[in-house]
Amino acid sequence: MDLTTVTGHRRATGRADLALTPGETYLAGGTWLFSEPQPGLTGLVDLGSLGWAPLEELSSGGVRIGATCTIAQLHAWPWPSAVADLVGQCADSLLMSFKVQHAATVGGNVCLALPAGAMIALLTALDAEAVIWTPDGGERREPVATLVRDPGLTSLTRGEVLRALEVAPAALAASYAFARIALTPYGRTSAMVIARRDARGATLTIAGSTPRPLVLEVASEAEVGAAIDTIHEWYADPHGAPDWRAAMTRRLAVETVCRVLS
Repeated sequence: MDLTTVTGHRRATGRADLALTPGETYLAGGTWLFSEPQPGLTGLVDLGSLGWAPLEELSSGGVRIGATCTIAQLHAWPWPSAVADLVGQCADSLLMSFKVQHAATVGGNVCLALPAGAMIALLTALDAEAVIWTPDGGERREPVATLVRDPGLTSLTRGEVLRALEVAPAALAASYAFARIALTPYGRTSAMVIARRDARGATLTIAGSTPRPLVLEVASEAEVGAAIDTIHEWYADPHGAPDWRAAMTRRLAVETVCRVLS
């Protein structure tokens, strides 16, 4: 879509270029930004020219994902097999063409903060930490699980930039089970559940059916129902009614916990 109100485009080459003027916003892949009207938007600050590495290994054994890493680059990284399967399932659940997968960014999906954001669910399940550049030249860190606050809302304030997402070694060594449901075969996610098993036990990541990602700890399949009962807010939109989403989430949670603990 043509953004007819945009009159300026700046390519950022360093942190000094990231200061926003009135009417400006950041541009990464642009696959959502150019998909619908953006009233009041007059300028774009392009993050793609900063040259951030898509992915890199950390000295700790973890992985650092640059915010401008594309879905295709994330998918192509040599993850451990269990994580590779999960990354592939989450990428496929976005139901995008191969052309969009080569443009859409991981950071953009997180910053959109949509309940159906599959990268949000993936990174929450991986216990990823967001690295955020602050306007004063500093940096802060926050778990992805709390960075996303509500539909379309994150903890990011104006001028803050999501720089990277870091996955610790423990998450790379864990086992995962994934399940998703939508109203139609190629519809937007109505409920997504990722179960993770590591040395601490089983952890459930709930997404799609709730306004924000939720993390629940369970020790066995028998505890799943009680854990789901602690959720008191279910998302409602044309892709699913709250009561149906709650029922489907419960079913998917039992299924994934059973698989990951078997």
